Amino acid sequence: MTRIACIGITVLDRIWYLNDLPQEGGKYVAKNYTEVGGGPAATAAVAAAKLGAAVDFIGRVGDDETGSTLLTELAFLGVNTRYTRVVKGARSSQSAVLVDGHGERIIANYPSPDLPADASWLSDIDFSQWDAVLADVRWHDGAKCAFTLARQAGVPTILDADVTPQAIGDLVALSDHAAFSAPGLQRLTGLYEPAAALKEAQMLTRGHVYVTQGAQGCFWLEEGTLNHQPGFSVDVVDTTGAGDVFHGALAISLAQQHTRAEAVRFASAVAALKCTRAGGRAGIPDGDQIRSFMSLFV
Repeated sequence: MTRIACIGITVLDRIWYLNDLPQEGGKYVAKNYTEVGGGPAATAAVAAAKLGAAVDFIGRVGDDETGSTLLTELAFLGVNTRYTRVVKGARSSQSAVLVDGHGERIIANYPSPDLPADASWLSDIDFSQWDAVLADVRWHDGAKCAFTLARQAGVPTILDADVTPQAIGDLVALSDHAAFSAPGLQRLTGLYEPAAALKEAQMLTRGHVYVTQGAQGCFWLEEGTLNHQPGFSVDVVDTTGAGDVFHGALAISLAQQHTRAEAVRFASAVAALKCTRAGGRAGIPDGDQIRSFMSLFV
């Protein structure tokens, strides 16, 4: 069985469904509402577990009701949280998510200031036990420490390179695979055109660089040449968590030593299927579902 570790944040997503996203200040009425666990690394962990991997999520939560809910949900979804730290007297992180009738969303994340950034305790963990280590950029110290330890153990690293207030150049340098969101790549490089931006990012790492562009698919470099995987056509209900799911699927495929083209195609398909259901996790397919879906596009 493929073994994956996902390092980063877990948050409670409070999701409001509207006909249209707000364009100005005012009062709006939601047509539906739900609460579900979220966070880039945590949702990637759920995706990898749903696809058949043995997965550990490593992060921090408070000892509040929210933290308990997040850990209980992860365990229910097959993710091991044995290494996650519960911080006494701390609040857990939360996000407010607005989703429109086309599945597009706005996310406001509140990373709890109560959760210590220190990641030195990760040194007590044996990183050689995993086939791949994925990290998001929202817990910078955790990602940096985990990638350093993974490299020492000869384990490949995958970075979910999204937007964050901190510069992420050092994390990109430590990654074997840096998969950017479009805004994350633009923030790092100051460039908008995929080929130019990826080539700029490639200068920071000896690893491989990718950028996801939603319905437009994913671009990546192979020996300096731009490659493209088109997005899969589905009836989109909710794009919340699609990027996180992409990264989880990419990690498991790369850990299984598939080619980059195969891994990107697989991850793109998994992310597309996720978008057909509301919430960040409900639509994540299992192995049988994704094989059936991909067989339609042979």
